Amino acid sequence: VIAFCANVGQHEEDFSPVKAKAESCGATKCVISDLRKEFVDDYVLEAIKCNAIYEGRYLLGTSIARPCIAKEMIRIAHEEGATFIAHGATGKGNDQVRFEMCCQALSPTIQCVAPWRDAEFIESFKGRKDLLAYCNQHQIPVDAKPKANYSIDENLFHTSYESGMLEDAMCPPDESMFKMTVSPQAAPDLPETIRIEFDQGLPVKLTNVTDGTEITDSLELFLYCNTIAGKHGIG
Repeated sequence: VIAFCANVGQHEEDFSPVKAKAESCGATKCVISDLRKEFVDDYVLEAIKCNAIYEGRYLLGTSIARPCIAKEMIRIAHEEGATFIAHGATGKGNDQVRFEMCCQALSPTIQCVAPWRDAEFIESFKGRKDLLAYCNQHQIPVDAKPKANYSIDENLFHTSYESGMLEDAMCPPDESMFKMTVSPQAAPDLPETIRIEFDQGLPVKLTNVTDGTEITDSLELFLYCNTIAGKHGIG
């Protein structure tokens, strides 16, 4: 088994423990690919430029990263001579389609292992609670809270939460969930003014008029927008 993890801008993620955990669980190697620049240039900015919104209301955060991840997965599979790929997407969601259709388009002969569609796996693990119990039993560290029991998906474009207490529409998000932003009560009282210059629909320069900061690199520009927006309670 060759493990693969894509760095698409997960907030303050330390990938060293990810690699160590993969290898300790039996992977022969673990490939960590920094896809942030490609993700911003070829996916995020293009999606923003064309106002890509699902069914007219749902902003594309999780989904827009999947083709970028799948492309790198296939590249690694070809490089390593692998004929199978695997993913952890559930058997009832959209991610399984996003990953598998992208992979089949790029490598028509590749075969896919999807544990959440395997009857024996489903019998052993009926949900998140069973998975967390298994990890606890075998001392496998996971970033999940059994009490809150919600899951998080994040990249430099967004952070989304689902499951657990959040299934109740009357339950507001807890401030401890904030990663890329802060509560408006904790945001500065004084504003900052930024100016963004575009060329053919793409941002090419950002200037913080307040402190004089100038950025032209697309990735650094996007990350700076995240930082300053989050600082002021946006998101």
